[in-house]
Amino acid sequence: MESPFTPEQQARFDAEFPKLLSRYPADHKGAAMLPLLRLCQELQGHISEQAMDLVAKKLGQPPARAREVATFYYQFHTEPHGRHLIEVCTNIGCSLCGAENVLGYLEKKLGIKAGQTTSDKRITLRETECLASCGTGPMLAVNDKYLENLTPQKLDELLAKLS
Repeated sequence: MESPFTPEQQARFDAEFPKLLSRYPADHKGAAMLPLLRLCQELQGHISEQAMDLVAKKLGQPPARAREVATFYYQFHTEPHGRHLIEVCTNIGCSLCGAENVLGYLEKKLGIKAGQTTSDKRITLRETECLASCGTGPMLAVNDKYLENLTPQKLDELLAKLS
């Protein structure tokens, strides 16, 4: 099987694999699926089919199991996205605080709809489920960092910082 990683990424995967695996009983290696897929996403920016196959093989699992896990969890990305990933929470708590206005504002400013990437591949905008910050909505995650109590001014500042 051809590696899905660059040599540097492969070296990091090979170094992290035994550490992650050691957290689980030897007869339950499959339990390491989530952290290993997360590692692949950190390395590639998304989880490729080849990375899913590698993880499944390393854990002695069928490739379909890795695909099931990678596509079940919304936090995993199986397709490449822009340099910056903006995920706007539109669950009930944030919706009651104006999440749809935030999403609409970003769509207008970026010239894209949720689920799309800007033509320069700079930003991907996604609508997401609850990010567990209900008391500080509306909120979003940008590159896995939270920005809460959003206002148009905060959104403009955010967009200005993302190069």
